[in-house]
Amino acid sequence: MPEVTVTYAHVVDVPGPIDMYDALHAEIVRRSGGTVDGLLVHVGRPTATGFQVLEVWQSRAHFDRYNDEVVLPTVADMSAGQPGPAPQQAIEEFAVRGLVLEGGKVVI
Repeated sequence: MPEVTVTYAHVVDVPGPIDMYDALHAEIVRRSGGTVDGLLVHVGRPTATGFQVLEVWQSRAHFDRYNDEVVLPTVADMSAGQPGPAPQQAIEEFAVRGLVLEGGKVVI
């Protein structure tokens, strides 16, 4: 039987403008060199109240490491000097079903 990769997935709703997502995403890509160990899927999209990010990772440890080392420092740097508190995020974790990766390989 093939080995199944344990995954971690979440959806984050942020009440901020889509321009904020675009700028943050561009800076994160710049800082990471476009390589993200353990990230399987990342989708950002505008919503009626801001923007939403959906991510699927190989593991919670991969997400935690990248979030701590790249995402949170980038958010802190970009929000320095901005008026008011950072937008509150609603984070929902979920179980992944039927994930299809490059080459059409179904892994879960």
